[in-house]
Amino acid sequence: MIALLGTSLPVFIAVTLFLGGGAAFMTGQALSAHWRPVWQAVGYSMLLGLADRFIIFSLFGGELLSLSGYVIDTAVIMAVALLSYRATRARTMVAQYPWLYERAGPFGWRERRAG
Repeated sequence: MIALLGTSLPVFIAVTLFLGGGAAFMTGQALSAHWRPVWQAVGYSMLLGLADRFIIFSLFGGELLSLSGYVIDTAVIMAVALLSYRATRARTMVAQYPWLYERAGPFGWRERRAG
């Protein structure tokens, strides 16, 4: 597991899931709330993945240049950012255009049915 992640599992959970995931969550919300395109969430997630690897390296002695660690960290961070982006966009569309759209689950909206 250490060879795959480039660090131990508790460090991965603490830094990537909580710290990086929290930053990714706020990034997704901010991008969606300001009507930015979704591809920007992908770019920012890649940068957050680099910051995540550096924090793991500098504070916990993890491997800095672990390609598999970077890919896994970035995939988790990107998933959180994209889910946050989509949930915020769905909430915004329904709140801003209530006469046009209604909620269709936590990540979607649909056209309001007449009647």
